[in-house]
Amino acid sequence: MLILGGTSEGRQLAQLLAADASYRTLLSYAGRTENVVRPDTPHRIGGFGGSAGLASFLREQQFDALVDTTHPFAARISANAVVAAAQTGIPLVRLVRPGWQAVPGDRWTEVLTMEAAADALGDTPRRVFLTVGRLEIAAFARAPQHDYLVRAVDVFDTGLPRARVIAARGPFALHDERKLLEHERIELLVSKNAGSSATYPKLEAARALGVGVIMVQRPLLPSAPEVETLPQVVAFLRALHGASSTKRGV
Repeated sequence: MLILGGTSEGRQLAQLLAADASYRTLLSYAGRTENVVRPDTPHRIGGFGGSAGLASFLREQQFDALVDTTHPFAARISANAVVAAAQTGIPLVRLVRPGWQAVPGDRWTEVLTMEAAADALGDTPRRVFLTVGRLEIAAFARAPQHDYLVRAVDVFDTGLPRARVIAARGPFALHDERKLLEHERIELLVSKNAGSSATYPKLEAARALGVGVIMVQRPLLPSAPEVETLPQVVAFLRALHGASSTKRGV
């Protein structure tokens, strides 16, 4: 099976299935991050060339299943996966981690796009912590008056006149997140609703310090079979494997 990666769940799934001789997996990374954490299991780095390229790859390599464990905001590859699965007839399952929900004490402003997040910062210059990923930073060029602290896996040129980048990879601890917000005198935090436990402590720290959060909601994805946990993915694959064995008369 081909696992479309980009999250810790994809890596965990590949490692989990590596112990079962019934499965042979290939974990694929888009390659947008320079310092990819390479797994011990078979993997590749790079795109496919759209849905048509992905469909060709699935056919040529004779995959029996496609598992989408990409980031909730990787809308393009998830859409390509749906099209490629339909074109090839290969079963697809999408692992979707539950989104974060505001709790008492949170000061969230929920928006639908990065541009809306930039506008929600307001006209008055603020000290803003951006945790939205390198590819989304350009949207904040419309609000150059703010002082931005940008956290990303790799250091890069933001193109923003008043921005500083710190390179770090989760998981992050609550104590460290609170210390960072206090030291940097952060007034607003901008985040995607990733739903990851590894990065949730920043929201806990913001809640404790009374820092407002601009929360960008997830994009809508084409319909596909979805599960929320790794055991559910494994159950889906076992059922699929059992069905294919029965067809072969095993």
